[in-house]
Amino acid sequence: MLLFFYSIYMKISILSAILILLFSCSAKKPASPQLDPISDDRPDGLVANVNKINGNFSPALAGDRKSFTDTLRIKEILTFLASDELEGRDSGTLGIEKAAQYVENYFADNGVQEYFSSFRDTLVNFQPSAYNIVGLVPGKDEGLSKEFIIIGAHYDHVGIVNSGTEDRIANGANDNASGTATVMELARYFGTYRTNKRSLLFVLFSAEEKGLLGSAHLAKRLKEAELNLYTMLNFEMTGVPLKEKDYLVYLTGFERSNLAQVCNTYASENLVGFLPEAKQFNLFQRSDNYPFHQAFRVPSQTYCTFDFTNYDYYHKVGDEAFRLDYAHMSTLINKMIPVIEAISNAADREIKYY
Repeated sequence: MLLFFYSIYMKISILSAILILLFSCSAKKPASPQLDPISDDRPDGLVANVNKINGNFSPALAGDRKSFTDTLRIKEILTFLASDELEGRDSGTLGIEKAAQYVENYFADNGVQEYFSSFRDTLVNFQPSAYNIVGLVPGKDEGLSKEFIIIGAHYDHVGIVNSGTEDRIANGANDNASGTATVMELARYFGTYRTNKRSLLFVLFSAEEKGLLGSAHLAKRLKEAELNLYTMLNFEMTGVPLKEKDYLVYLTGFERSNLAQVCNTYASENLVGFLPEAKQFNLFQRSDNYPFHQAFRVPSQTYCTFDFTNYDYYHKVGDEAFRLDYAHMSTLINKMIPVIEAISNAADREIKYY
């Protein structure tokens, strides 16, 4: 009988030891990460900012961790858009058709949806055929998703020019493949993570160089469709850094609204500034923001880093991809991501014209 109880005791002891060992091993083993695109567990060095703005967390760059975009990705985009193969992306040409297909594929590959029946918005005010490219990332909030933010840039340029040299292709790297790449990368971020409560339209305009025809066409079309537009944020010539400025990018129509103040609050730095020459040369009316200002009378403004002294190749054949500063461009994009995200998630329409 004692032997029986001793045998039972030993079996229980051995079983208990096995259970303790198994529990210990399972407790030490980390669970496999399950990354939710809409959570704060973002790869590429993006984490949640501990500072709440209007009750919403905003993602920010995580110190020295890897940023969302980088110089290699920007260089790849610019190298294609400003290549001789595209022959300066003049509206209605085979060159800009190749650029359009490139942007369409980029949108589709990165979770951006078609807004119309396709990505293409055919201009009715320009011949031969030309297209704006319009992509949608729907907002994730039932109420705020009915409001729209347009993030735009023109992807056309002036094509073949009389340069007096063998090189006659005005490649348009800074003007405006740089702005196009900026919009494409912002679209990639929001198409991937879908952190926006308001709906975002990512638009690449054609025929800007013909007199803002692409943006004029789309502004009229969306106004007639009664789009609930909150603000239009445009990017123009962002390929080289400003000289001797204490801000990274300037805003056209700076004095017309509080947009710069809103941006700087969300960025927690002096990101957006005032360039006197922008007002002197009335740049507010000279880019694709202006038709939306005219049609909707909502804050519609352009971000730019060309200050008339930092780049000598405006509308010239020398506007080549290799002349651009990819580190500057990736920095600007990475700093704009949390700003645009916070604007899209704010409870109220905080950007206002004065």
